[in-house]
Amino acid sequence: MTQPLLTFLSAAIWWVIYSSAVAVVPALIVWLALRWLEKTPVIFNRAYLASLVWSLAAVLMGGLAIAAQHGQAPGQSIFVLPWMRASLVVDMLLGAWLIWWLVPRIDARRVKPTSACMAVALVMVVAMVVGTAIRR
Repeated sequence: MTQPLLTFLSAAIWWVIYSSAVAVVPALIVWLALRWLEKTPVIFNRAYLASLVWSLAAVLMGGLAIAAQHGQAPGQSIFVLPWMRASLVVDMLLGAWLIWWLVPRIDARRVKPTSACMAVALVMVVAMVVGTAIRR
């Protein structure tokens, strides 16, 4: 009884540790993009918090999408799977909402929703370019 509990606890701890390390790069992209788009400084700590929650949710949704399609498409790209594409759409909407909701400007106003969407788009483009470069 304790071994499955300890395994689950260990997996949850590593999930948080790896996601917090990975969230630094998207946070930097979001922070730079929002500084440029809003033409006023934004708070980096909140950009990191939004990116951390976003990366935790992305890993969870991606894992659930891959688990839902397990064994149905061997040898295919995971982006061919309908659950993975739906997961990416929900992930981007969640990312834009988290950035809009959690990242304030220095004058304590919220960033514009269009700026949050553009920051998410930039993060996704960088992720896809890096993923393509690593694959080759």
